[in-house]
Order: sequence, then structure tokens, then C-alpha cells
Amino acid sequence: MGQVIAVVSGKGGTGKTSLTALVGAALAASGKRTLLLDCDVGLRDLDLALGLSDRVLMDFSDVVAARATLEEAVVRHAALESLYLLTAPVTTEASLAAPDGMRELLAQVREAFDFCLIDAGAGLGESFRLATANADRVIVVSTTEPACLRDAQRTVMELHDFPAGKLHLVVNRLRRRLLKSLRANLDDAMDAAGLPLLGVVPEDDDLPALLGKGQAHRFGYYSPARRACRNIARRLCGEKVPLMKL
Repeated sequence: MGQVIAVVSGKGGTGKTSLTALVGAALAASGKRTLLLDCDVGLRDLDLALGLSDRVLMDFSDVVAARATLEEAVVRHAALESLYLLTAPVTTEASLAAPDGMRELLAQVREAFDFCLIDAGAGLGESFRLATANADRVIVVSTTEPACLRDAQRTVMELHDFPAGKLHLVVNRLRRRLLKSLRANLDDAMDAAGLPLLGVVPEDDDLPALLGKGQAHRFGYYSPARRACRNIARRLCGEKVPLMKL
């Protein structure tokens, strides 16, 4: 039985979609059959990060409405044979799936995949509720900016139904000089969000350009961001991996 993990953020600009793409690619590279499910209706861009925008023909609403099977709707990545994408509707005119429909969809996903990462829209709107309502675990993505940490804390308050051990924090786009200027540290970030730390991903100036070209899977092996995401994937699989030295 596979795991469904919602990846959320209380604020835009945290790098949530790039994190989803890189962690998903790392899981697939390790042999885990992995589905990335874009839940950001009308503003989807996970297909761009994966280089699959020209191959997407159907979205999750087609599966929920029984216009297509899950197997027909997902798109397999050309370079990573264990990585698949199920995208969101392209227009906001397409209403989000009812909770029962999403529940049935994710039941199928758990049978077919080892991991499903749901890329929720930023904020606490309908996309957030749809992504988290039937998830097994939730990853809250934040940066070290005070506004992001405050929004992460608010996000956690909306996830009070999840038991301890099922909510995690990832501090993304970390710059040491920013930490020093804020006189903050990782303990401050964890205390502010009220969550255990799943991983820390350093800022990498090359990442936006590569993701914009759909080349997440080709990101340099020694890239600190990719290595951090690979470590997060290993932790999701149950391994004990120390945090990177920054």
C-alpha cells in the first residue's frame, strides 16, 4: 500500500513545486514507483518542471469523473521510468473534485504507486483542503523569512487532525547569510512552525533555469539542492540520514 504525501505552503514563493519535483525524481531514481499529483487548478506548473507539458492530455478530474482510467490519465517521465505525473485541470472553470471523488482516486493511487506527492496550491484555500483531506502525511514547506514562518505556523493550525509524526517541516531555499542577518537558526524555524524538521534545502541559483527547461532529472549530481532532496526522499523511505552541513 503506497503513501500519499501532501506538499503544502502557507505562502507562495517557497519553492514548493521545485521541491516536489526533485524529491519525486529522487524517489523514482531509487526504484520507488512515484506519482506526482498537481492539485493547483488553473495555475499548474509541475508539468513544466518535469518537462511533460507537451505530453499532458488528461487531468485528475477526468479520472474522478470516470472519463479515463488512472492508467490512461497519468504521464510517464521519459528519463525516469518510475516517475509519473497526473496534472490538474488547466482552467479554474473546471471545479475541483468532490472529497469523495478524490478519496476514491487516492485509493487507486495507493494500490498502483509506492509514493504519491501532491503539489497543493499555495495558501489555505480549496486546493489545500483537497490535497490534505485524504493524505497520509503532510510536508509544510517554508523559507526562513519571518512572513513565511508565520504562515507556516498558521498552516499547521489547519492540520490539527494529523497525529504526531505525520506532519513535517522542510526549510527550503536556505541562504546562510540570510540566517545571519535575521539572527535566526534552524531551531528558531522549527519552533516557529511547531514541526519536526524533515530536511533543509540550500538555495541554488541554477535550479530555476533548469526547472524552467523541464530538466529536474538532469540537475547536477553534486548540486547541494538535489543532494538535500535525495536525503529527504531517503527519510521518507524510513532511512536515518543526518542533515547536510551547510
